[in-house]
Amino acid sequence: MTIPELHSLFLKSPHISTDTRTIGANCIFFALKGDNFNGNKYGAQALDKGAAYVVLDEKEYATSNRFIVVEDVLQTLQELASYHRNYCDAKIIALTGSNGKTTTKELINVVLSKKYNTTATKGNLNNHIGVPLTLLTLTKDTQIAIIEMGANHLKEIAFLCNIAQPDFGYITNFGKAHLEGFGSREGVIKAKSELYDYLIRNDKSIFMNADDSVQMDKLSGYVKKYGFSTENQTFHKIEFLGADPFVKLKTEGSIITSQLVGRYNFTNSAAAVLIGKYFNVPLSDIKSAIGSYTPENNRSQIIEKNGHKIILDAYNANPTSMEAALKNFDTMGYNPKIAFLGDMFELGASAAQEHQYIADLVAKMNIDKVFFIGKNFFEVKTAHQKFDSFDSLSSYFESESLPQESHILIKGSRGMALERLLNLI
Repeated sequence: MTIPELHSLFLKSPHISTDTRTIGANCIFFALKGDNFNGNKYGAQALDKGAAYVVLDEKEYATSNRFIVVEDVLQTLQELASYHRNYCDAKIIALTGSNGKTTTKELINVVLSKKYNTTATKGNLNNHIGVPLTLLTLTKDTQIAIIEMGANHLKEIAFLCNIAQPDFGYITNFGKAHLEGFGSREGVIKAKSELYDYLIRNDKSIFMNADDSVQMDKLSGYVKKYGFSTENQTFHKIEFLGADPFVKLKTEGSIITSQLVGRYNFTNSAAAVLIGKYFNVPLSDIKSAIGSYTPENNRSQIIEKNGHKIILDAYNANPTSMEAALKNFDTMGYNPKIAFLGDMFELGASAAQEHQYIADLVAKMNIDKVFFIGKNFFEVKTAHQKFDSFDSLSSYFESESLPQESHILIKGSRGMALERLLNLI
């Protein structure tokens, strides 16, 4: 079956499933394979649960004309997504970067949805499967789609760009993330810049942080760039007014107060302002959209519990985001201040050095207590307390408690699941 023929079936059954646990009536089930599963084996079950068709690549499991046998299911999903992206009329904004992708995506979406019919990546479905699935949610009525792209190796962003074919792009920053795959910050810059490479090659428009020297250097001489800056008058001026705790910014004489914690969320908010202005969203709507957005999923959430004020930033962490969170916490005029810091993953050979850097950084800060958690942090030299696992920390708190009315930062990689601390506090 050709991709156009499959697309015709998709238009009649415009829902995709890759998991039999979430089968919807009249959907098309794509039988993906992984290291520990083979979706081909669940094709019949998908039909029993209500799927209209099953796309598989092992023909021995095809027992009726409702099975569509292809060479490679994943490749077919990606090709169908590209075909559908061109079938729809939506403008595509691609978004990548080391930190802040998801928050920036959500901010852009709430701003643009004030004027347009938009869609955006759900959660962090930003890989070679998630991007196609997001593209397949587009309809003829969708005007703008914000597509988040993640990567931990070179050429991944380039591959995702070829699938999504973006009209616009924005890179949040170039930080020390996924060093195990990229090797160095220079590797990160090269990988994330694959988005720029695609856009420049295809004469598309780029949004940028003009205060980022790397972005300025990469885009020197490129005409179709639109940036924000705190000082450079060549670009759209957006002033940072403070973040204690919530980010406040000013543009065109209007003050925008967000519900986002930390100076590091200033550039995320500023990008949404810039892109909203580019698409002619009224400033009053931009202001209300950013002001009403509240983070969730353990991303810089403010939680009050048992008299403590908690900044829960436990969705993910890398050296750049950890440093930014700590520096912001250090400037806050709170007392007492306590930080729970969990291991940062995917740092490869840099892991010991980067964890020690954070421990040394904390030693210079006005933070009353720091609890380091995880095998990497357990090896650092520090005067603060450290635990090799969450369980050992949990045992410690069976007989200990925190000072009353503490201000607490919780930051760590997703695998540490430090949101569990809420049950201890």
